[in-house]
Amino acid sequence: MKNILVVFTGGTIGSKASDGAINTSNDASFKLLQLFQLHYKNQQQITFKTIQPLQILSENLAPAAWETLIEAIEAENPGQFDGIIITHGTDTLAFTAAALSFYFNAVNVPILLVSSNYPLAHPDANGLENFICAIEFILQINQAGVFVPYHNPQHPIQLHKGTWLASSLQLSGDFFSIQNKSYMQFENQRFSLLNTFSKPSTQYALRAVFSKRILLIKPYPGLDYSYFDLSAVDVVLHDLYHSGTACTSGRWGTNLSLLTFIKRCRERNTKVYLAPAIKSDNAYETTRALLEAGAEMIWNMSLESAYGKLLLAYGNFQQEQQIIDFFNKDIAGEHLM
Repeated sequence: MKNILVVFTGGTIGSKASDGAINTSNDASFKLLQLFQLHYKNQQQITFKTIQPLQILSENLAPAAWETLIEAIEAENPGQFDGIIITHGTDTLAFTAAALSFYFNAVNVPILLVSSNYPLAHPDANGLENFICAIEFILQINQAGVFVPYHNPQHPIQLHKGTWLASSLQLSGDFFSIQNKSYMQFENQRFSLLNTFSKPSTQYALRAVFSKRILLIKPYPGLDYSYFDLSAVDVVLHDLYHSGTACTSGRWGTNLSLLTFIKRCRERNTKVYLAPAIKSDNAYETTRALLEAGAEMIWNMSLESAYGKLLLAYGNFQQEQQIIDFFNKDIAGEHLM
């Protein structure tokens, strides 16, 4: 008999469509278990305990919600369960998967985040399939860590490592791991290994404190850095274009150059991190210019993981060397191999 903690947080998987609007519903979350009981043959092998610390659409999530979620899970003594399943919306799924991967880096049970592309009453909803995959992972594999099972249409269900999951494609509900490197595939009730990841080198006992003074900036043509007020910012994480680049030219105005912004940040002792980028022998001239200007590259890690790790690093540690040590260590298999 497997004991599983199910943590409901809302999201599309816990929502109903009514009068043209989709919103969370008190009974929609538990519809998942009702559907499971109707469609799963071996349910006698499982006992569930359910809690619902949050009931929000995931686009309304802030890091403080992760603190609430973590507190609720830890209050249940996670070690007494064979696995933990967290229902979650898709909009911020990759960010939560990364954040929980780092916080629960020393967890000894599997934690799986389960989402749905549509409310469960919709005929094309994949929430039940994703939930069943999570159950089977606990029954068959039972590997500690944070994972996300997700079924893209016309493909087998993929099991993603929490620190490798990227946000969904634009105008789509499909999810992929970075570089399309899913951890496992689930088909015909069996798992097959697709990619391995590095074994964490160190375990950290962290406090559920996520810094509120980190600014995430996404690049686009014409981004004017003069719009940003740094008075409440300790750290900037700057997203990059796919080739690991951002604008370094002042041709169209110095306020459009990231180099000028880095200089401004350095004058305020505000650190600037860049991600994502693959480390290689060759890099674009613009990338080299950014590093020479004093920005620090977070190599071989997704943007979502870089953000989650920074939030915990600056929420837990005060001394710069502690932060550097924490960031340099692979604690949740976050570095792409």
